[in-house]
Amino acid sequence: MTVGVLALQGDVREHLEVLKRIGVAPVEVRLPQHLAAIDRLIIPGGESTTIGRLLYRYQLLEPIRARAGRDLAVWGTCAGAILLAAEVLDAKQGGQPTIGIMEMTVRRNAYGSQLESFETPLVVPVLGTPPLPGVFIRAPLIEAVGREVEVLARLPDGAIVAARQGRLLATTFHPELTDDDRMHRYFLEL
Repeated sequence: MTVGVLALQGDVREHLEVLKRIGVAPVEVRLPQHLAAIDRLIIPGGESTTIGRLLYRYQLLEPIRARAGRDLAVWGTCAGAILLAAEVLDAKQGGQPTIGIMEMTVRRNAYGSQLESFETPLVVPVLGTPPLPGVFIRAPLIEAVGREVEVLARLPDGAIVAARQGRLLATTFHPELTDDDRMHRYFLEL
């Protein structure tokens, strides 16, 4: 198994550190030839419009679309979840390049600005107990999911914050910013 972290912008270093801590030698993905060498890809949190534009500029958008969910498991955290969504609400004017392959609707910055960022424990049954620390920074919200999508976690108010569709995983929070590596281990099992 070869795991790549999209290394264009965002929480790249944090994901690399978690993977190394759990015994995985990750690959930094910046170009199509890097993508060809992996079978799992993490798209980190950051600025979704910027990451989408860089995916297009570095000719990674179509190769990811072609492989995602098939021979490439893909996990999007925060901005990465936005990029995976088939529909993005509140996108910047002029649109936003997305991979658009996961049957879900996501609202960008659903909780407000950086000042409204928060942390909360999350019950994620597939990970067992105790609750997973949820770090939400300018977080998106998964507003709706398709029939093929399994909801993995919700906030107490019912808001969807983690979902899976086959070999595609989306979290609207940042597991890489905590000491809990269960979500990374779960992704490696997809």
